[in-house]
Amino acid sequence: MSSKNKKPNNEPDRVLVYSDDPKDKGIIEGSLQKALQQKQQTQLVDSNQFTAVFRIEKNGRGGKIVTVLDKLPKHETFLKELTKEFKIKCGVGGTYEMTPDGGFIEVQGDKRDQMKKILDAKKIKYKGV
Repeated sequence: MSSKNKKPNNEPDRVLVYSDDPKDKGIIEGSLQKALQQKQQTQLVDSNQFTAVFRIEKNGRGGKIVTVLDKLPKHETFLKELTKEFKIKCGVGGTYEMTPDGGFIEVQGDKRDQMKKILDAKKIKYKGV
């Protein structure tokens, strides 16, 4: 093989077209890069800059109780990840919303104790009922 046909070291000699490996699928679809960016953005929220406020709501919900965690920073990826963790660990449904003042998370049922344990583990300050 002559030196004319060699590729530079930074270019692969093959192009990945198909793979069953989840890591390779991430490379093909570009989702691996997106996941790294989201992880970096999540780390941008400083837990010492805010204090979350708990409240229990029942009005306008057909008598059902909802735990609301309010006064959170207006950062969509942070809210999305925290909501997902609450929903999985508490075993209930929930949602998050962003308002002009900040964000809040709603979780079905009275899950204050479980949510407080999660916030303690993340070292996020909270107050309320």
